[in-house]
Amino acid sequence: MAPISRRHAIHAGLGAAIAAPFLPRTLLAAWHEQQATRPSDRPYLDAALRAEHWIRSVGIDTPAGRSWPCTPGDPRRGRPELTLYSGTPGVILFYLELHGATGDKPFLDEAVRGATELATVVPPVGSKTREAGLYEGIAGHMFTLHAVAKASGRADLMTAAKRAARVLADSAQPAPGGGVHWSIVTDIISGSAGIGLALLAARDLLGDESLALARKTGDALLARAEPMGEGKRRWMMDDSFPREMPNFSHGTAGVAYFLATLGARGGERTHIDAARDGARYLRAIAAKSGDGIVIRHHQGDGEQLFYLSWCHGPAGTARLYDRLDIIEPAAGWRATEDACAAGTIAQGIPERRTAGFWNNISQCCGNAGVAEYFIGRFARTRKAGDLVYARRHADNLLALGTIDTDRERWVQAENRTSPTETAAQTGWMQGAAGVGAMLLALDAATANGGRHRVVVFPDSPYVA
Repeated sequence: MAPISRRHAIHAGLGAAIAAPFLPRTLLAAWHEQQATRPSDRPYLDAALRAEHWIRSVGIDTPAGRSWPCTPGDPRRGRPELTLYSGTPGVILFYLELHGATGDKPFLDEAVRGATELATVVPPVGSKTREAGLYEGIAGHMFTLHAVAKASGRADLMTAAKRAARVLADSAQPAPGGGVHWSIVTDIISGSAGIGLALLAARDLLGDESLALARKTGDALLARAEPMGEGKRRWMMDDSFPREMPNFSHGTAGVAYFLATLGARGGERTHIDAARDGARYLRAIAAKSGDGIVIRHHQGDGEQLFYLSWCHGPAGTARLYDRLDIIEPAAGWRATEDACAAGTIAQGIPERRTAGFWNNISQCCGNAGVAEYFIGRFARTRKAGDLVYARRHADNLLALGTIDTDRERWVQAENRTSPTETAAQTGWMQGAAGVGAMLLALDAATANGGRHRVVVFPDSPYVA
C-alpha cells in the first residue's frame, strides 16, 4: 500500500548521483561505540546520539547512497518515504545538525549519502510535478539538497538542488484571480504557503525568479482570502475540504505567516496587510487558557479541542506573531505571542496529557514541537523560565523513550484519532530525527546558551 500523506489522512478523517565517500561499516560502528560510551554530563546530546544509533541501525544501502525506512518493520510503512514530513529528507537534515553540533565528519558523510540517494528521485529539467509541497513534495527535496550542498561543498548536490528548483518553478500554474499556485491547497504542509517560503529560501538556486514566484504565490493567496469582518481574513486549507483548521500547518496562521515573511523580504504592503488581518482574526477566535490563549483545532465539534504543538497549536501559530513583531515592533504583536506561550503552559502539559496532547512526543504534535518553541523563545528572551519549560518537555520525552543498549526510539500514536496505532518512526515531524534535532538544540542552549543551527527550515523564525 502506498504511504498516506498528511493531507490525505486529514481528508480521510485522520489527524543519478555520485555515491559519497564513507567509512567502512566496521569502522563506523566502532566510532559510534566510542561516542556512545564516553563519559558525559550532557544528557540531551547523549539522547540525540542514541537516536542516531537507532536510525543508523535501520538504514538501507542503495546503489547511490543510503535511505531509511519511515517505520521500521511496519508492513504498510516499512519502506523509505520521500517527504520531508516523515521520510528520508528529515533524517538527512538531522545528520547535518549532528555534524554541526559535534564537528564529527561521519555525520556529514551520512547526510551526503542520503542526499545522493534523494537526488536520484528529482525529475529532469523540463518535467513538471503535482507533488510540489514543502513537507510533502519537491520543495522539500530542493531545500534538503540545497542544505547538504552548502554544508558539504558537493557540486553534484548543488546541481540536483537547482534541478529540483527548476522543476518546482516550471510546475507553477496560473491561479484563479491572479498569481500562481501548484494546487488548490493553500497551506504550509503541501500547499502554496509552504512552497512560497521555500522559494524565499531559494535565491541561490533560482536567482531573482525565486522572489518573483514567491510574490505571485502571495498574490494568489490574497485572492483566496475570505473576509471575516472589518480588518479580518481567513484562509481554508483547500476548496474541497469544508472544515476550517485555523492554526499553522493547514490554516490561516501558516498562510498569514508566509504573507508576512514575503512582505518583509521583497513583497508588497498588501501582503503584510493580509497577514495582519489573519492575525487579528486568530486573536478574535482565541480562547482563554490561564493568563494566555489557545485556538481551536477546528470549527464545529472541535471548538473545545486544543492542540498545543507545531501543527495546530500555539507552538506553530505563535510564529505569525513573532514575525509580525519583527516587522512592526510597536504594534503589540509580541503580547499575543507571549499569550500563546502562557496559554500552552496553563494547559498543564507535558505532565498532563490533554485531548489535544495525546501519546505523541514529536515535532508536529507533541513534546518536541513545544520544546522547540520555547528553545526559540529562550534564544530571544534569555529568560530562564523559557529554557526550564523546554527542559520539562524534553525530560518527559526522554522518560517515554525505548532504549536498547546504545539506541533509542520513541513509540507513539501519530494520530489522535487512532490512539492504539503506535509505532516508532525515523523522520522529522513524527520520529527520531526531529526529536534528535530538538535535543541537539536544547543541549546547545543548556551547555553554552545556544549555537547557530545548520538547518533553518523555511517556515522557522528561530535561527539561533
